[in-house]
Amino acid sequence: MMKNNTRFIPFLLAICLVAGIGIGTFYANHFSGNKLGIINTSSNKLNALLHIIDDQYVDTVKVNDLVEETMPLILSELDPHSSYIPAKDLEAVNSELKGSFSGIGIQFTIQDDTIHINSVIKGGPSEKVGLMAGDRIVEVDDSAFVGKIVTNFEAMKRLKGEKGSKVKLGIFRPGEKEILDFTVIRGDIPVKSIDAAYMINDKFGYVKVNKFGETTYPELLIALAKLNQEDCKGMIIDLRGNTGGYMAAAIQMINEFLPGNRLIVYTQGRKSPRENYTSNGSGSSQQMPLIVLIDEISASASEIFAGAIQDNDRGTIIGRRSFGKGLVQQPIEFSDGSAIRLTIARYYTPSGRCIQKPYEKGKDEEYELDLLTRYEHGEFFSADSIKQNENEVYHTSLGRPVYGGGGIMPDIFVPQDTTDMTSYFRMAANRGLIIRYSFDYTDQNRSDLLQYETPDQLVDYLKTQKLLNKFAAWAEKKGLKRRNNLMQKSKKLFELSLYGNIIYNMLGMEAYIQYLNQTDKTVLKALEVLEKGESFPKAPEETESPQ
Repeated sequence: MMKNNTRFIPFLLAICLVAGIGIGTFYANHFSGNKLGIINTSSNKLNALLHIIDDQYVDTVKVNDLVEETMPLILSELDPHSSYIPAKDLEAVNSELKGSFSGIGIQFTIQDDTIHINSVIKGGPSEKVGLMAGDRIVEVDDSAFVGKIVTNFEAMKRLKGEKGSKVKLGIFRPGEKEILDFTVIRGDIPVKSIDAAYMINDKFGYVKVNKFGETTYPELLIALAKLNQEDCKGMIIDLRGNTGGYMAAAIQMINEFLPGNRLIVYTQGRKSPRENYTSNGSGSSQQMPLIVLIDEISASASEIFAGAIQDNDRGTIIGRRSFGKGLVQQPIEFSDGSAIRLTIARYYTPSGRCIQKPYEKGKDEEYELDLLTRYEHGEFFSADSIKQNENEVYHTSLGRPVYGGGGIMPDIFVPQDTTDMTSYFRMAANRGLIIRYSFDYTDQNRSDLLQYETPDQLVDYLKTQKLLNKFAAWAEKKGLKRRNNLMQKSKKLFELSLYGNIIYNMLGMEAYIQYLNQTDKTVLKALEVLEKGESFPKAPEETESPQ
C-alpha cells in the first residue's frame, strides 16, 4: 500500500507547484500596485511598457503609431546607417536599386503647382498612347490634379501602380484648345544606373555610374562592348555623386578589371566571420588603362570599387576624398511589410583599411554634418587640409602607402572648382531659378530647339539667344535683384548651367554629361593622365637608409 502511495508523490508535487504559481501570479497582479511580475530582459521591459501604456494611460494612445515612431529612435542609437523603413516607403526604397518599376514612363517636374512632362521614356506606356514632352497633367482619373495638392509624393502615388492597371490622364497641351484624354496602361519602366557611356575623344571612353543596382553590371558589359567596338584604349569610370547600392554589383564590375585571385573586399563583424571576395580572372578588361573619379558623395559600393582598384594598383583614383560609408546592412522584413536595415559588419579594402569614417553612437546630427565640417575646414579646396590618420598606414600591392580613418583618398586630388562663383549666382542656383528658367525657355521654344541633334549644335544656337540677359530680367521679376557686375563675373557659370539644363531637357542625360565634361577639371585631369600613359601606379622608389 505504501509503495502505491509513493508513486503519486511526484504527481501531487507537480500539481501543487502549478497551483502555487497560479495563485502567486494572481496576487502579484492584483495586490502589488503597478509592479509587474517577472521581467528578466530589456525586451520584455519594452513589451511591458507598451502594454501598460495601452492598458492604463490617461488618454487613448495608438500603440502601433507609437511603435512606428520609436523604431527609428532605437536604431539611431546603434550607428548612422541602421534604419527603419515603414511599409508605405519600402517599395519606393527598394525600387531605387531594382532594374525596373511599374509606372507610366515619364520624367516630370512640378512647375506652378502643375505636373509638366519633361520627357517620355522611349518604348514606355506613355509614348505608346501619344503623350509628349511639354504636356501638362491636369487631371488624374477624372479628378482635377492641380494646385497645392500636387507634390512629388502625391504625383508618384497616383501615377505609379501595378503592372497592367490603368490610369486616365487629362492633358493640357500648348496649342490645343481643349483638354486631351489619354488612358495609359502601366508597365515595367527600366531604371538605368549608367547615365552615360561614350567615347570622350578618339582614344578614350567614359562611363558615368549613378548607383549600383540590379542591372548595373549588365549595363556595364553593354557599355564596355560598345566602347571596345569604337577601339577604346583607356577608360574613365565616373563614380562622383554615386552613393552606392548593392555590394554584389560592385564586385561583379570590379572583376571585369582585375586579374584572377585578387582580393576585392572583405567583410567582418561581431557575428559575421571574415568573408573574402576575390576576382576570378574572367574579366574582359584586365589590361585596360583605368581612371576612377570620386568625390565626397561617393559612398559604400563606390568606395569598395575605388578601394579595390587603388589597393590592387590597377588604376588611378582622381578627385576628392570619398564619403566614408563602410557599414554592411542586412535587410530584415516584418510581416506588416515594414523592414529594418541592420548593420551586421564592416567593409575593408584589400590592404585592410576600414572604409567607415568614425562616428559616435546616437550622434547622427554630427555625422550628417560631416560634409559641411569638411567643407568649412577647406578639404574640398586643398589636399593639405585633409587629416589623414598617420597611425593607420596600410600598403597597396606595390607598397604604396594608403591611410585608414574612413573613405578613400584619391591618388590625384582635384579641388572643387569655385572659379567665377559669386553671391548672385549662388542665390540664383540655390533658389532653383536657373532650373526653372531653363525649363520655361525649353517649354516655350521646343519647336525651334527640336532641329538640333547634338549638344554642340544646340549650344551654338543658344549662344545667339542672349540667354543670360533674358534670365536676369526674368529672375528679377521672381525677386532676385539684378547685379550686372556679379552677373558678368559669373557669366561662364551661368551659361554652363543654362545651356546644360536646356540640353538635358531636349537631348537627355548623356548629352548633358557630354556637355559638362568638356570643361570639367576632374575629367580633363583624367584625360591628361591617360594621354601620358600613367594610369597604372608605380611602386614607390626605395630610399637609401642613412649610414
